[in-house]
Amino acid sequence: MNTELEQVVIEVNKIVKGKDPVIRKVLGAILAGGHVLLEDIPGVGKTTLAMALGRAMELDYRRMQFTPDVLPSDIVGFTMYNSGTGRFEYKEGAVFCNLFLADELNRTSSKTQSALLEVMEESRVTVDGTSHALPTPFTVIATENPFGASGTQRLPESQLDRFLVCLNMGYPSHEAAIEVLKGSVGRSLDKVQSVLSVKRLMELRVQADKLHVEDSIYEYIINLTEATRRDARIALGISPRGSIALLKMAKATALMRGADYVIPEDVLTVIGDVWGHRIHLNAKAKAEGMDAAQVIFEITERIHAV
Repeated sequence: MNTELEQVVIEVNKIVKGKDPVIRKVLGAILAGGHVLLEDIPGVGKTTLAMALGRAMELDYRRMQFTPDVLPSDIVGFTMYNSGTGRFEYKEGAVFCNLFLADELNRTSSKTQSALLEVMEESRVTVDGTSHALPTPFTVIATENPFGASGTQRLPESQLDRFLVCLNMGYPSHEAAIEVLKGSVGRSLDKVQSVLSVKRLMELRVQADKLHVEDSIYEYIINLTEATRRDARIALGISPRGSIALLKMAKATALMRGADYVIPEDVLTVIGDVWGHRIHLNAKAKAEGMDAAQVIFEITERIHAV
């Protein structure tokens, strides 16, 4: 593991116990320049994880609790008339930060959710015809409760596709749960020290993007992609954006293990997290109790690296 990135994991571990794989994948997504969707029940530490990562990497972060009455202007900002100057002035919204935590995103209206689309894709907002660039780096970590929970609605496919990975925190292990119960694991962010500067994070992003990739890895990713489009159980296969997302995440994974090249195992490590929310099964597959994770696993068992 890259020692600088391992130190970030150690710091986050001070208040988020027993979740190293999830911490590493969220960190990998940030390295890849992508956005993260954390889907799970309330109370398992999704928000704490996001805030701890922001502190460990000196990122300016803001948190917004999404409710049905949150407006698009709360996110992207608005223009208002200043009687003192006689001019309309732009007031920044909550997304003007390095790390934007969108808490319970699927509890707000579709109109408000769509306000994040340009933000996530272009790292800028457009208000009254004028574009405003966001700080660099910029990452959205959104949390959502499982669909069917009170007050929730499904995120549209166009929004889901903007998230590089979708992860589940899950319940803590038996040992970690005991530590939390004893009070030995506090929730204070003061325990987390800043160990990676924004400048160094940007350097590592460039380093990850320039990692060597053999032609056989490109071939492997495309073979996996085309297999999802041919699978009779899948109603909507992986798009070119999904293939690019898998490559970016595989590069970040390789960098995190301290390598300067990508291997097939880097692809397999993250394929479920990158593609799980992008694959849509048909009605027959759902009726038979299948899920996207199972189908992806079967495809990877069938398709091998060249």
